[in-house]
Amino acid sequence: MAKQRASPQDFVERHGLWDAAQIDAARAVEKAIKGKKLELVRFSFCDQHGILRGKTLVAAEAVRALRRGVTMTSSLLAKDTSHRTVFPVFSAGAGLDLPAMQGVGNIIMVPDPSTFRVLPWAERTGWVLCDIVFDDGTPVPLSTRARYRDALARLARLGFDYVAGLEVEFHLFRIDDAKLAPATLGYPAEPPAVSHTTHGYQYLTESRFDQVGPIMEVLRRTAAALDLPLCSMEVEFGPSQYEFTFAPQAGMAAADAMVLFRSALKQVARRHGLVASLMCRPGFPHVLASGWHLHQSLRDTKAGRNGFVSRDRKELLSPIGRAFLAGLLANARAGAAFATPTLNGYKRYCGINSMAPIQAVWARDNRGAMVRVMGAPGDPATHIENRVGEPLANPYLYMASQIHAGLDGITRKLALPPPTNAPYEATAEPLPKTLAEAVEALRANACFRTGFGDAFVDYFAAIKEAEIARSGAKVGDPPDQVTDWEQREYFDLA
Repeated sequence: MAKQRASPQDFVERHGLWDAAQIDAARAVEKAIKGKKLELVRFSFCDQHGILRGKTLVAAEAVRALRRGVTMTSSLLAKDTSHRTVFPVFSAGAGLDLPAMQGVGNIIMVPDPSTFRVLPWAERTGWVLCDIVFDDGTPVPLSTRARYRDALARLARLGFDYVAGLEVEFHLFRIDDAKLAPATLGYPAEPPAVSHTTHGYQYLTESRFDQVGPIMEVLRRTAAALDLPLCSMEVEFGPSQYEFTFAPQAGMAAADAMVLFRSALKQVARRHGLVASLMCRPGFPHVLASGWHLHQSLRDTKAGRNGFVSRDRKELLSPIGRAFLAGLLANARAGAAFATPTLNGYKRYCGINSMAPIQAVWARDNRGAMVRVMGAPGDPATHIENRVGEPLANPYLYMASQIHAGLDGITRKLALPPPTNAPYEATAEPLPKTLAEAVEALRANACFRTGFGDAFVDYFAAIKEAEIARSGAKVGDPPDQVTDWEQREYFDLA
């Protein structure tokens, strides 16, 4: 008798890709699709640059795809920020030593039903975040969400969970010309011509916030509808610059929230005739650089409390907290490649007294240091704020790099150097001044090679090196000059 073939819809079950909570969540998703009469569902995964890619399915197909997955071209993992394919995918080995990459074979997006949302800005449309696997159910090793899951697992083996709060700066401009005329298109296309939404240099003034109140209210309602833990919306110092902050979340939820927020921000803004730019420093006069400050701590899963809280009145952090912070400082140069993965992001590190870090130092509540320690002995809200990141950083890689660096400090029992009250005058290891410096440091870094694996580090470095080569950047270029190349590459990067 011929062997009966399993149904494609059994893919998730056959390979054991969901836990019990996800199985229950999938049933709720099916009910939501039917009960809310959704017509479309977007299936998306987060690529190496933090960009959401995927496919949109009609509702009937979406229900079936929950358990069978959605095929996706593997060449998306070989692209740089211009969406050019960096690796020779039609050559033997494809430069990645992954069979699926040869000849642009398929990978499969497997939805995580716990991430399902109904999009408030798109009519009758759902959205679900996916993991990517091969056709045998094994995770794609280039998946950044999988790499973050690995980092969380390393931490869990020591009895801790990672807790992160988001503080994200960005720019919001009015679109004057979308630049869709044939002559403006390219690879990448010419960015939109824009005008400002605020004059700037009136930091946290109520009247400036009220001037943009209508779009802020739209964004607030969007965040609420998506169950994002929004805490505050602020008019930042520079023209058209804003900051949103989000309450701490544990584990995967924190990184997923950043992915969803950035996508929602850009899409909602565009529907209102605006462009939300996550580019660190857009190439306009008078604008200021934006950062992504990552607030973080470890939760002791057994005791159910913050593992960074000091019980010693002479110390700001617990022994675990001090070792974790020492690891961040020791691996800061290499870690910059994940926290600041664009050429433009390094335009933020060149200003003295700019509230942007230039050295691997820490301090208590000092915005000039790379790491700012918040709290006091016995304070349950004690945490550290790493101020090195840029808004375009891939959330999974940024957070995973923090965990691997912190664990390096813990396992090697690194001593924390003294704090500084003058972060721009201290004698300490400088942060990289360019992406090239950061990638060079990454290639030589044992901590991240252990944490991410040699193959992933080499893959990520190769993509960044291709980006650098294409930019034409040279040693000795003005450190604060934003080039036309950067503006095209990053201003409206999706």
